[in-house]
Amino acid sequence: MSRKIAFSKYQGAGNDFILIDNRNNGFDHNNHDLVAKMCDRRFGIGADGLMLLEYTKNSDIRSDFDMIYYNADGQKGSMCGNGGRCIVAFARDLGVIEQDTVFMAVDGLHHANIQAEQVQLGMIDVNNFARDGEAYILQTGSPHYVEFVSGLADLDVFTVGGAIRNNETYKTEGINVNFVEKEGEDAYFCRTFERGVEDETFACGTGATAAAMAIALQEEREGHQEIGIRVLGGQLRIAFDKQGDTFTNVWLHGPAKSVFQGEF
Repeated sequence: MSRKIAFSKYQGAGNDFILIDNRNNGFDHNNHDLVAKMCDRRFGIGADGLMLLEYTKNSDIRSDFDMIYYNADGQKGSMCGNGGRCIVAFARDLGVIEQDTVFMAVDGLHHANIQAEQVQLGMIDVNNFARDGEAYILQTGSPHYVEFVSGLADLDVFTVGGAIRNNETYKTEGINVNFVEKEGEDAYFCRTFERGVEDETFACGTGATAAAMAIALQEEREGHQEIGIRVLGGQLRIAFDKQGDTFTNVWLHGPAKSVFQGEF
């Protein structure tokens, strides 16, 4: 008889994830086929990624839990900002934390705070960027390509973004491809093609963070910035301090909501 796996489904601005309490270490980290099957939208639960919440493994670091993240293709992924906000909500709902937390992810420690369904997640500092033509290349926990466009609502993000992600420059390692358009005074719209999902997602937290940084670079902003980014699944807000090419005190603000629980 197959073993049943208890899971919870969460979404952050439409970026949806399977969450598993793995503090008993019952889930095999190397079962990539199972992760991909669970994330499959036709033959599984359906999600942009899967996360394991585990006891922290490094006793020398103050951390409430470890976040183990898998892309929908079953492979372990880089940092996921919306996933990070969702696992904070999951940890609160499990009783692991109350409102404030520090947890370990693949790119290091993250501070976070949760109030009802709103999560503020601390992101890594960014100290440099590159250019690819007119686009900005930023590492915000995951690698991102950010291009400013017009007519974003009508853009075929799957085709155009997929072509960039799979070109000779990025094919091997992969990159997340973001398209940004200004909508009004300090209001922007962002759509993202995500590697590992290999499709457009409704939101990307590290992508929105990269987009906000690219906006600050493009507009030559300095000092403390708070930038609203609309995504297909809702509204995110990114705050940081910018000095030259360096971004510190980076925070990703947005919703994280429980959708349902079940057994697989």
